[in-house]
Parts: sequence; C-alpha cells; structure tokens
Amino acid sequence: MSNGPAGHVARSTLRPHSETTRRTPLRTFLHTDDGVTIDSVYDLGAVVYDASRPSARDLVFVVAHGFTGDVDRPHVRRVAQALTRHGAVVTFSFRGHGASGGRSTVGDREVLDLAAAVRWARELGHARVVTVGFSMGGSVVLRHAALYRADGSEHEGHEGHEGSAGAHSDAVVSVSAPARWYYRGTAPMRKLHWLVTRPEGRLVGRYGFRTRIHHREWDPVPLSPVQAVPRIAPTPLLIVHGDRDGYFPLDHPRMLAQAAGDHGELWLEPGMGHAEHAAGDALLARIGDWAVAQGG
Repeated sequence: MSNGPAGHVARSTLRPHSETTRRTPLRTFLHTDDGVTIDSVYDLGAVVYDASRPSARDLVFVVAHGFTGDVDRPHVRRVAQALTRHGAVVTFSFRGHGASGGRSTVGDREVLDLAAAVRWARELGHARVVTVGFSMGGSVVLRHAALYRADGSEHEGHEGHEGSAGAHSDAVVSVSAPARWYYRGTAPMRKLHWLVTRPEGRLVGRYGFRTRIHHREWDPVPLSPVQAVPRIAPTPLLIVHGDRDGYFPLDHPRMLAQAAGDHGELWLEPGMGHAEHAAGDALLARIGDWAVAQGG
C-alpha cells in the first residue's frame, strides 16, 4: 500500500487565538503530505491552567486509536478525557475512519496521519509531544517514532520521509500493539484478516464499523513494529500490554521490550484485555504520570 516516502506536511484550518477559545475543544481537518484530510480535535485540558504545575502547559498527548475506532467513539473520548488531567490532548481519526478522508491501510500510511497531528500539536504551542497508540495505533506510534526524528536523520535502508522537523515525538506509549505483521494466531485476528482481505469483509467494515479499507496489499511491506523499536532510542518508550489480551499474546510485548533494550519500559497489566476498551482510568492515570515524568 505504500506508494512514496512518508510525508510530513500538516496544514490546519483553525488555530486558537485567545485564552477563552483555547479552553473550548477545537475541531478541524488536517492535511497529510499525501493529501488526505484528517478529522482532528484539540482539548487543552484544565491541568495546564494549574499554576502549581507549569510544566504541564508544554505537554500534549497525541492519541492514535485502534482499528475501526475514530475521534467520536466513546472509548476514544474516554481516553482523551483521562489524559487531559495531565496535559493537552489531540485526538484524530485515522484515514478511512469516521469523517477523515481516504481509506485505511491498516497501519502503513497511517504514519502520515500521526505526523500531521503531531505537527499541529506543536503549531498550537506545545514543546513536548507524547504519542499514545492503541493496537493498530500502537504499531503506528512505534513506526512513526522510528521514522520521524528530532534531528531530522533517517535510518539507511528503511522507508524514509522528508523533513521530519516538528513531526517527531518526545516520548512514546504503545498499548496492546503487535510485534509483527500478518499474525493470525488468535480468533479475533483471523476475523480481522477476513475483514481486511475479503471484499465482503471490507463491506462489513464500511457499513458496520464506519471504516473504509483499502483493497490493495502492502507493497512494499512497511517496517514492522519490532524492527522499528530499536530505532526509537533515545526517545523514551513505554510498552503496555494486558495478560488477557485476546488479540496478541504476551510474546508480542516481550519481543518489543527485548528489541527496545535498556531504553524501553514494559508494563504487563494483570487482568487487562485489549486496547482502549480495556485501559482503565487507573492505568491511564499511570500513563499520564509516566509521560509527565519524562520531561524531568
């Protein structure tokens, strides 16, 4: 599904101009480098007005939802609301999801969508960006962090991008992510592959889940999450996974943690299932605390 270098240009049609405006969630469409419109929402969060925590004013979370999610889904809004206790939050719908344009490439070109959202977050005045991804979004935040570097460097021999300045993350949280592509070892993943690869499955995706899925296979196959992880260092990395995840068993987070080495941290959560639906408020609060701590 790849047909060119990962892009970097984000253009927003709306920016806050006053303190009053900034207290109200903003909604706009961003434009990725390959011309896809991305439905996006910005919540500043009450914590940034707390004089006792001035550092939180610089912090923004950019949340990358799972497959078939979108910015208006209750589970995505709940995650956003929980994180606003720690900083501002940008949420968005990946291509092919909700009101965004294009068609889903199930984690390939979605790095462009995340880059657009990160760049917008910096345009809004935030110095520290923490990307938080769930399931498919968890794989996207890993690949994004490997491809978009603060120094603008690229990793030779792997898919590249143009001008990463401003689109990089300062810390990464990947929740319930796969370590490798094409995994079919669980019943939910076999159903997901049917949804993506079969014409009748894509019809179910469009009309049942508001998700428009691209019919083309990946060409070339993008960098896998486990290949991306070593290239994230020295950016702080947190890998979170439930021990009752019905999609990806524990060998996935363990592979990611092993690939991360000393620069990554692994939380295996007892009793937790998969992605946003399984991430309780206590876990989200801990993730928020971890992100704040990365800023010193």
